[in-house]
Amino acid sequence: MGEQRQSAIRVLLVGATGLVGGHCLSQLLADDDIGQVTIFARHPLEQTHPKLTVHLVDFDQLRDHAGAIDADAVLCCLGTTHRAAGSPEAFAKVDHIYVAELARLAAAHGVPCFVLISAVGADPSSPVFYNRVKGRAEAAVSELPFKTVHLLRPSLLLGEHREARPVEDWSQRLAPLWTPFLWGPFSRYRPVPAETVAAKMVELAKSDQEGVHIHHFTP
Repeated sequence: MGEQRQSAIRVLLVGATGLVGGHCLSQLLADDDIGQVTIFARHPLEQTHPKLTVHLVDFDQLRDHAGAIDADAVLCCLGTTHRAAGSPEAFAKVDHIYVAELARLAAAHGVPCFVLISAVGADPSSPVFYNRVKGRAEAAVSELPFKTVHLLRPSLLLGEHREARPVEDWSQRLAPLWTPFLWGPFSRYRPVPAETVAAKMVELAKSDQEGVHIHHFTP
C-alpha cells in the first residue's frame, strides 16, 4: 500500500445503510485520520457525530446534490438485489447507473480517489447478468480521470443484513460446507466478513496509491 496522507481526510460515503456501508461508517467515525464524513442517503440516519454530515438525496436527481461533493475519497457501497429492486432494469439502475453518475460527478468535482465495492466475477462482457452489471459499473468508474480507483471484489458477504435477503441468508448458513473446497484460483470465492471489506475500503481511502487497482479477498 502507498504512503498514508498526513492531513485529516474528508470522505464521502454512499450506501451507509447497507451491510458493508454500515461498517464503513462506524470505522470512519472511529478513525482519527478521518476528519470529515459526508453521507448521501435516501433516509435519515439515527447516528450522529461531530464529524458526520448527512445529505438526503434522490439518486434519480443526484446532480442536484453535486455541490455537496467535497472530499478526498468517495467510498461507494451502493447496491441492491434483484428481489429488492423488483426487476433486472431496476437492479441495474442502482448497481450501475447510480454508481456511474456518482463517479462522474465526483470526478468533475476533483475528487482524487474512488473506492467501489463490486463483486467477484465482475465483467462487462459476462453472460451472467449480475456480473455484467457489476463489470459495467467498474468500467464506468475506471474510465474517469481519477488519480486512484480501487475496485473491491468480495464473494459472499458474511454479516447480518438489515433487510431480509433469503438467498444470501441461506448461502451464509451453507458456507461452512463448501468453503473448505475453495483453494488455489478458487480461493477468491470464499465468503468474507462484511467488516473486513469495510476495513479495506477505509484503509484504501487513506492510501496514496495511483492508478486502477482490483482487490480480491483470499485467505
